[in-house]
Amino acid sequence: MKLTLGKSGISLLLFVFLFCSCKKEQTSASLPRSVPEAQGVSSQGIIDFLDAAAKSSNEFHSIMFLRHGKVIAEGWWDPYKPGLKHTLYSTSKSFTATAVGFAVSEHRLSVKDKVISFFRDVLPDTVGPFLSDMKVKDLLSMSAGQDPDPTFKTVVSDTNWVKSFLAVPVVHEPGTKFLYNTLATYMLSAIVQKVTGEKVIDFLKPRLFDPLSIEGMDWEVDPHGINTGGWGLRLKTEDMAKFGQLFLQKGRWNGKQLLPVSWIEEATSLKIFQAPEAPQSKKDSSDWMQGYCYQMWRCRHNCYRADGAYGQYIIVLPDQDAVIAITAETDDMQDELNLIWEHLLPAIKSGTLTENVSLTEQLNKQLASLALPLPAPGNGSSVTSSISGKTFVFESNYKHLKNMNFQFNDNICQVTMGIDSSDYNFSFGSGRWITGETSMPGPNLLLNAKAHHTGLPADIVTGSFGWKDINTLELVLRYIESPHTETIDCKFDKDKISVGIHYSNMPGNIQPEIKGKITE
Repeated sequence: MKLTLGKSGISLLLFVFLFCSCKKEQTSASLPRSVPEAQGVSSQGIIDFLDAAAKSSNEFHSIMFLRHGKVIAEGWWDPYKPGLKHTLYSTSKSFTATAVGFAVSEHRLSVKDKVISFFRDVLPDTVGPFLSDMKVKDLLSMSAGQDPDPTFKTVVSDTNWVKSFLAVPVVHEPGTKFLYNTLATYMLSAIVQKVTGEKVIDFLKPRLFDPLSIEGMDWEVDPHGINTGGWGLRLKTEDMAKFGQLFLQKGRWNGKQLLPVSWIEEATSLKIFQAPEAPQSKKDSSDWMQGYCYQMWRCRHNCYRADGAYGQYIIVLPDQDAVIAITAETDDMQDELNLIWEHLLPAIKSGTLTENVSLTEQLNKQLASLALPLPAPGNGSSVTSSISGKTFVFESNYKHLKNMNFQFNDNICQVTMGIDSSDYNFSFGSGRWITGETSMPGPNLLLNAKAHHTGLPADIVTGSFGWKDINTLELVLRYIESPHTETIDCKFDKDKISVGIHYSNMPGNIQPEIKGKITE
């Protein structure tokens, strides 16, 4: 795991040198670095957070903590790395809204523009008054008036998502009722492309990504080459932190105003409550009841956030002049936020704090040693020799798995999986992760969307194996540019095999075992 965190106990001269170096880095590709106490943050609070995270049910992949514009703590849970992108899911929405902000600042559109005005050629035969009244700002604030959310039904069954969105009945007056609607965010992406002639990712490149030195990003598209908008953007953790810092600085970066202050304030202020009728006790305990902005959520403690499924967060804390970026996989996103409020928020103090050599060294070591558990090696030697080099064929099954071949050598298990007409090769290490690439579609909430992953590079994966018992091989395949993991349990019984494939924290992750046998 890469760690960039200053050490305490250095001489005053070296401290001044470090401080000056950080000041120079503000115009470089990386954010400047500092130590927690120098920026008024207790190292103990960060240590307490890491300890609590380890005991929680949440699986953290990375964290970056900024105070006064400087990175004071950063860590990646191995095998996740600082140079890897990570699927953001709905955190993508905040970037789409930012593209709208740039378009508005350039007078290419207005938030008061009618949605139908951009798509006259694909309107339904009858345009009702609510659809006619729907404005860009209604899409931005998740108050388009549709109910239920048409997203998943549309993206898996239709190829013209704009036309399908406009055909969905609008049952509430736009702007009056909150409903989380990812297809509405997609429509913002389509509008930006309509008025600029560029995909959102290309439109943002010279305006946002280049000034912030963000490189290597990619974004999924629909069947017509429009960025999906509400999901599909992949960025590195530091890229996420930079985006949060830009908003904290009211759109200013390296002395230049990229986005108007007025847009930042408009985009991050309350527009609509999710459930105005909810009891106060619920509002007080939930970060999903604080109000919605323009594709961002208000939080407790006067904070706001970009928010993606399974715990992808960019949290801006204006009162504390801080930003926290996190990637993770969790099915309890509120618990993940609670850990921040319970440990990191109270660690932030005014002014600077006295150096604490032992605490800083402890924090350094803890951040450097972050790692996700590996499969237990176990002992499958009695089975290994009988299955190595053998190919198992399978009956018809939901995975379309045709065959599997196993090769064991030097504590590496090489597996070939035949799915439909393609063969996919993976390497799994014993007691370690082995990194590779694959074009095999991995777990994803939008896996079945039309054009899913079209044009994107192969997925980076890491594999490790162990034995649950003398007959059961466990293969753990992490898609480390996403939150998700695929675990394949192979139970051997002489010439037969039973395979169970499980996706971490995914809907429908429990499927029947797949039966097969050795073929000669």
